[in-house]
Amino acid sequence: MRRSILFILGFILFYSCQKEAKEVAEIDSAEEVKPLIIEEFGYILNNYKVIKDTIKSGESFGEILDRHHIDYPEIYKIAAAARDTFDIRKLRAGKPYTILAKNDSTERAQVFIYQPNKVEYLIVDFTDSVQTKFGRKEVKIVEKTATGIIESSLSEAIEGQNLNYILAHEMSDIYAWTIDFFHLQKGDNFKLIYEEKYINDTIPVGIGNIKAAYFVHKDNPIYAFNFITDSTKNINDYYDENAKTLRRQFLKSPIKFSRISSRYNLKRRIKYYGNKVRAHRGTDFAANVGTPIMSTANGTVVESRYKGGNGNYVKVKHNSTYSTQYLHMKKRAVQKGQYVKQGDVIGYVGMTGNTAGPHVCYRFWKNGKQVDPFKQKLPSAAPIKEHLKDDYFTYISPLKRQLDDIPNSYLQTEIAASLSAE
Repeated sequence: MRRSILFILGFILFYSCQKEAKEVAEIDSAEEVKPLIIEEFGYILNNYKVIKDTIKSGESFGEILDRHHIDYPEIYKIAAAARDTFDIRKLRAGKPYTILAKNDSTERAQVFIYQPNKVEYLIVDFTDSVQTKFGRKEVKIVEKTATGIIESSLSEAIEGQNLNYILAHEMSDIYAWTIDFFHLQKGDNFKLIYEEKYINDTIPVGIGNIKAAYFVHKDNPIYAFNFITDSTKNINDYYDENAKTLRRQFLKSPIKFSRISSRYNLKRRIKYYGNKVRAHRGTDFAANVGTPIMSTANGTVVESRYKGGNGNYVKVKHNSTYSTQYLHMKKRAVQKGQYVKQGDVIGYVGMTGNTAGPHVCYRFWKNGKQVDPFKQKLPSAAPIKEHLKDDYFTYISPLKRQLDDIPNSYLQTEIAASLSAE
């Protein structure tokens, strides 16, 4: 009897273990075949047939949807419904798009996703009713450091380090009033702490702020720290290690990386007019047609029109004392009465009016009289307010240490090599 009971108990235990092992195996098997869920643009791509392509030259929204089994009467309805959000006629050649189509034999398009840049995208969903919306991919900010040495120009030094060329433009803005970038010396060098933007942790999509910079020009070191002086309005500027502003109220030039082709000269003689005196009350900055022209200071546009020898021009009143004027534009980008900030694009270089070549004639008015801007003692931008100075010094302290600690062995080696080669 005892043997029978032990046999029955053993059989039950063996059967239970076998059943449990089978259930575990079934669970493991189910987990192994579970598909990887792929999500993008807010959709689970596993549920669709995904077609990725780029807009071809001359290709229309209608042609794309027609190719993906949407009839033209419905295409017209989709385009009309999306018009309030985005004009689908503005699709640009070379930009990527994604079609989410039915995952069956019809492969009929359900969603159109257009990417005008790497970060933003437009969704036109016509699965049931037509819905359109803009979205943005998550952007990750990564802090980086960089160093460089000048051999011929700042842009060449930036490119030589395989850095984003926008850094050269940003640095020229930061040091616009303290460094003459048209007369850099061989051996001048810099260090940067800046932000770079990424999507999916690997794809670079642009430069953020330059948080701090250190530039040695003619053996003179100049620090620059980006500091927010008004968090409500997000107003920020660059100051040195002593809290002094690096900017003036006016930019030196209305064009980045340009050259002066003709200066303010009241006694200028021109052969074309029989060597007679023809006063030149402006400063000409030569540049290619289409180059952006910037307002050199904050102000209100008081004139924006075409007139005789001036061609297309814009005049900005900055305050009761100063006004500036920008002549010979190909195209004006602002209207009369519009408020502009320093650095805002107000037009583009052209050859309208009386001009022999592409340039902008920059005219500077003081108390209603045209003067030479390079002979004026122009006011500095507003300094840091006294009650913010303690916060500023606390903020820049670790940044200054970080700049000073950036390895400069590369710089020292390169500077020595460049000087010995002379």
